[in-house]
Amino acid sequence: MSDTTDYTPPKVWTWNKANGGRFASINRPIAGPTHDKDLPVGRHPLQLYSLGTPNGVKVTVMLEELLALGHSGAEYDAWLIRINEGDQFGSGFVGANPNSKIPALVDRSGPAPIRVFESGAILMHLAEKFGAFLPTEAAARAECLSWLFWQMGSAPYLGGGFGHFYAYAPTKMEYPIDRFSMEVKRQLDVLDRRLAEGEYVAGSDYTIADMAIFPWYGGLVKGWLYGDSATFLSVQDYKHVQRWADQLLARPAVRRGRMVNRVSGEPSSQLHERHDAADFETRTQDKLAPQG
Repeated sequence: MSDTTDYTPPKVWTWNKANGGRFASINRPIAGPTHDKDLPVGRHPLQLYSLGTPNGVKVTVMLEELLALGHSGAEYDAWLIRINEGDQFGSGFVGANPNSKIPALVDRSGPAPIRVFESGAILMHLAEKFGAFLPTEAAARAECLSWLFWQMGSAPYLGGGFGHFYAYAPTKMEYPIDRFSMEVKRQLDVLDRRLAEGEYVAGSDYTIADMAIFPWYGGLVKGWLYGDSATFLSVQDYKHVQRWADQLLARPAVRRGRMVNRVSGEPSSQLHERHDAADFETRTQDKLAPQG
C-alpha cells in the first residue's frame, strides 16, 4: 500500500464533496438540520434514538443490564436512526443532539424531558439515575470514569482513524493506515495489560467502563469490525482482552443489547426497533420477513 498522489494543501480549505468517498452523502462541514421531522415518542420513560454501531450498543447494553437487575424504570423505546439515509439531520433529532450523532436519549421520567447526548454522558446519566454500574467509593469511581473517558478519547483513533483509512477511504494509503494501526495496537496493549490485573476494566466489578469499551475493542478482537482487520492487527495476541470480551459476550443482557437497532448480520440477530421486552422473541427480522 502506498500513497497514490502527492497532495499540497491549499492556503484556504474548501469543501469538495466529490472527495467524500463512501460517506459523501451524509458528511458536510456545517451543523444543523436538513429537513423537518419530529422524533417519535413511545410509551416508556426512556426514549432512545440510535443505531447498532459500537456507540449505540453501549447504551442498549446498559439499558438491558439495568432491566436485568430489576430496574423497571429503565424500560425504553429504541427508535432506529438510519444515518446512511440522513435521519440524524432531521429537526427533531438535531433538537435531541445538536451534534447529529447517534445515540441520543430523551429521559421523559420527570416533569420535563431531559436530553442526553454523547454515549459516555448517557451511560453516566443512567448509572447515576439508577445507582448501578458506577462505584460510589471515590477511588473506585475515579478508576471507572478514567477508563470510560479513555474509551471516549481513544475510539476516534480506532473508528475515524484506523477504520476509515483501512476500510472506507476511496484509496489505500500507507501512511495513515500505518499511523492508526500503530495507535490502535498500542491501545489494545494498554487494555490487555490492564485486564491482566483484574477481571474487569475498572477492577473487580463490572461497570459502565466495560460497557463503553466492549463494543469497540471487544468487537475488534472478536472480528466484528472493519472486514479482515482482526487478522491485519493480530488480535489473537491480546489474550486478556479476548478473555474479557468472551466473558461479557456470555452475559444475556449484552447479547440482547447487541441486537437492538442492528441492521446488519444474521436476520435473527437484528431487532431494528425495541419497544417491549417480548420484541426479542417476536420481532427480529427473521420473524418479520415473509416466509416463502
